[in-house]
Amino acid sequence: MKIGEFSDSFLPIVDGVGRVVYMVSDQLARMNHEVSVIVPMTDMGYRGRFPFEVIDYCSQKLPGSQYQAGTPMTDVHFNRMMEMKEFDIVHVHSPFMAGIAGIDYGKKHSIPMVGTFHSRYYDDFVQISHSKIVAGIGTDLMIRRFYENCDEVWTPNLSSAKTLESYGYSGAITVMPNGMELRNISSDQKDLAIRTFHLRTDLPVLLYVGQINWKKNLGTILEACAHLKASGTAFQLVLAGQGPNEREIRRKCDELSLSEDTVLTGHISETALLDGLYSAASIFVFPSLYDTAGLVVSEAANAGVPSVTVRGSNAAEVIRENENGLLCEDSASDLFRVLKENLAAPDHLKELGARAKKTIPVSWELVAKQMEERYAALIAYRKSESLTFISPAGSL
Repeated sequence: MKIGEFSDSFLPIVDGVGRVVYMVSDQLARMNHEVSVIVPMTDMGYRGRFPFEVIDYCSQKLPGSQYQAGTPMTDVHFNRMMEMKEFDIVHVHSPFMAGIAGIDYGKKHSIPMVGTFHSRYYDDFVQISHSKIVAGIGTDLMIRRFYENCDEVWTPNLSSAKTLESYGYSGAITVMPNGMELRNISSDQKDLAIRTFHLRTDLPVLLYVGQINWKKNLGTILEACAHLKASGTAFQLVLAGQGPNEREIRRKCDELSLSEDTVLTGHISETALLDGLYSAASIFVFPSLYDTAGLVVSEAANAGVPSVTVRGSNAAEVIRENENGLLCEDSASDLFRVLKENLAAPDHLKELGARAKKTIPVSWELVAKQMEERYAALIAYRKSESLTFISPAGSL
């Protein structure tokens, strides 16, 4: 198959959507499919290392953000490249400029279009506009209508399917889970992370990985940790990632007297270093209500580290309380309670982490095979629709 994967987020940005697109494309290319990744232009280093093609369009960095944005329809070189492509199927991973380019290509060439719903866009619109009314209008006009243009819509779990339905989308939804690269993590990688970020080996590490953005419920983490410190429990909090609110979060750490207990790592692009950091953690703290799936929960589980997520959140769907992870209410006081109780029981945490490793991660290889089957079925169905049947007499 010739496959076009369209995304507004890609390397070197290491967010959930970008990593999903990379792993999907990597696996499908290794399965001998011809894969092209269509993304905004950025410096991602030497691209020859990829087993797939990257087609990018001119873009600029969004102010106060790690993301790039551009208008592919005005990039002459990009459009010439696209005119030479003959995709069998289009897969769009965002409802913005790259996704719109994918929909336009699919309609122009009458090929099937798959759209994956990855994010809680309503929350983004509220954060940008500071208006629930404007956010509601934007969600209806941009998100619902975008996915209604797709032939098949995927979400990574049932919870995110319900989120999309809450935006007014009423079509069929296929659950296609995110996978992850199942990696062995060595003691050397763990030691590297400890040295790099100056972690104390005599204290438990509470780890968060993701955007340094208030929308990820980071305020709840900081307030819970302030309660934890006041209770006399010693720990180190590690916030791994980058984002628009890093300066504000540092100030909040100062206000809560957490600066000496907190490490903000900045952007981590090296997989080995990030894996080592997961391995060094005692609990992965992820109270986000924003994420549709929480790929990082699977990554923590791969390292044998249990997660605490908010009960009823999308990221909590894979968690069985006190079997392979921990749940809390959406409050700093309850997150504090869960952290306090479980840091006092390190053997229990190790048992939870071992069960998380067995039950949560799903390999990208398995997911890619499922995707391959769905792609093939959609392509075959579209071809059957376009057939012209001729009677034995030769008349229509």
